[in-house]
Amino acid sequence: MRNAVVVEAVRTPIGKGKQGGMLTDEHPVALLAGTLRALVERTGIDPALVDDVIGGCVSQVGDQSLNLTRSAVLASGFPESVPATTVDRQCGSSQQAVHFAAQGVISGAYDIVIACGVESMSRVPMGSSVLPGSNPFAPLDERYPQGLVGQGISAELIAAKWKLDRSELDAFALQSHQRATAAWEAGEFDREVTVKGVRDETVRPGTSLEALAGLRAAYHTPEYEQRFPEIGWQVTAGNSSPINDGAAAVLIMGEEVAQRLGLRARARLTGFAVAGDDPQLMLTAVIPATSKVLERTGLSLSDIDLFEVNEAFASVVLAWQRETGADLAKTNVRGGAIALGHPLGGSGARILTTLLHALEDRDARFGLQTMCEAGGLANALVLENLRA
Repeated sequence: MRNAVVVEAVRTPIGKGKQGGMLTDEHPVALLAGTLRALVERTGIDPALVDDVIGGCVSQVGDQSLNLTRSAVLASGFPESVPATTVDRQCGSSQQAVHFAAQGVISGAYDIVIACGVESMSRVPMGSSVLPGSNPFAPLDERYPQGLVGQGISAELIAAKWKLDRSELDAFALQSHQRATAAWEAGEFDREVTVKGVRDETVRPGTSLEALAGLRAAYHTPEYEQRFPEIGWQVTAGNSSPINDGAAAVLIMGEEVAQRLGLRARARLTGFAVAGDDPQLMLTAVIPATSKVLERTGLSLSDIDLFEVNEAFASVVLAWQRETGADLAKTNVRGGAIALGHPLGGSGARILTTLLHALEDRDARFGLQTMCEAGGLANALVLENLRA
């Protein structure tokens, strides 16, 4: 069986996903095209050799419609012969792109492939793909007669089920900002961003527990309070990920192909898993996905040097830790989405980019990445640093 290796991974700095954010004026196709060009510039690879480009994007409408990954390939100046496709596994879209890319290399379908992702939430707001008056979940009414809920309520249900109080959620959020701030100040993100010195826009160096404690519950309504009396209304904008713009891209190829081209294989994509769970809790599938990928790779929790668990909400990561027993000191060591941001379709590739560089900088061997996704889904993968 062939090995799939990562040769390069880059990301944009992440902007606020609203008017006035630093990336608002940049079309999402151009944003993604910039990361593709960065891969070529950093590696010197001939883009004509790329067998496919697989991009993740959630809101595939408006500026992000009509297979934006193909548009980004053309906008980047790649030859017209390079194909591309766009996938949607909600927040895990570009992590799924990584899975598909690596699995294609392992199977022999690809020699060289780029996995990438983008989301411009300032230009294409979340939920834009749902037409007025439509109900995508109508056929599920018989199975879930009370109706499914949004992710914010799911995050509250998770906090209630795992008895996570407000102080725990806010302390975790503060730690995310502190770690991200320290990483930026130490230059730990410099190698991975496309624009050196431009920091992620939602990191708040000056935030505090007092400031976080002053925020109101973000998802409370009288109707939900009546329906879910167990909820303590702990989830706020401060202990949740913000709305963002950003893109990332990863160059993946067969290990023998990298050797033939004189390129350094930096990490091996060792194992993959995808899992489903209760769509009402929605964000808990990271727990079975973690177990599944460890089982498939024959690794134990103690073998993993660093974890990256997407911080959609603080309650998701803390519930994952409670169930798996993973060490939070090894988790999101450079901060996570609460601080850095969560440009939906770009986050999976962004997290992999950060994990790769963190493993290298710490001379650590194994990293595990997992992301919760709408509908009760999650992806997980194991990345092995070949320099450790």
